[in-house]
Amino acid sequence: MNEFFVWELCRALGLRAGAIIFRGVTIADASIELRSQINDEVKRIRREYKNPAAIRSLPEIAKQYEILRNVGVKPRSHPPSTQKLLEFALKRGTLPAVNNLVDAYNLVSIRTKCSLGAHDLDRISVPVALRLFVGDESFRPLGSNDNQPVTRGEFGYVDAEQRVLCRLDSLQSDFSKVTAETTNVLLIVETTTVHESDRLECVFAETESIVLRQCGGTAEVVLRPFWRPQPY
Repeated sequence: MNEFFVWELCRALGLRAGAIIFRGVTIADASIELRSQINDEVKRIRREYKNPAAIRSLPEIAKQYEILRNVGVKPRSHPPSTQKLLEFALKRGTLPAVNNLVDAYNLVSIRTKCSLGAHDLDRISVPVALRLFVGDESFRPLGSNDNQPVTRGEFGYVDAEQRVLCRLDSLQSDFSKVTAETTNVLLIVETTTVHESDRLECVFAETESIVLRQCGGTAEVVLRPFWRPQPY
């Protein structure tokens, strides 16, 4: 069974996405080693980018802005997750400490300018699709007790029960969040046409390596962004 696929309509927008399944992971506080790597990377970012405008002018961010506008979303209202992480690093001199898995993929995100997000595989129903919303999907944002409507024509990740796992690339759902009880994870890597396939090979290799090192378990790539999607 294919656990993850991408609509051709999303590829036509310029989106690319793939996924890795990690099984048998241990979710805990991030290690001193991981936090040290994050702080070293943040120092590099603060040397390289003098202000938020420099981050927003990056080709990777500019392409995400273009895609958002093409689906009727104002980037200033819903900035890409990569932009938010980079600006947080620039302003605060660190990244949020969540847990070993989230901290690990956030490190990969600021290094590669790809958007990464993880969901508890045992709380969702596969297959998961990156697709355009029809408007009747169920979405409860992270930290909320109430469902919120989604807008027809926006893109996001939806499971087999029509529940939104992530709206756009930055608004995660509450029900699929990774917790200390999580042992199996679907980790999504989202990019755009700005990223070339050979570069993405390195992103996947780095993501597997750092998650396995920090969280243990095993990894299986179920879709790479440059593989052809299921037609729709």
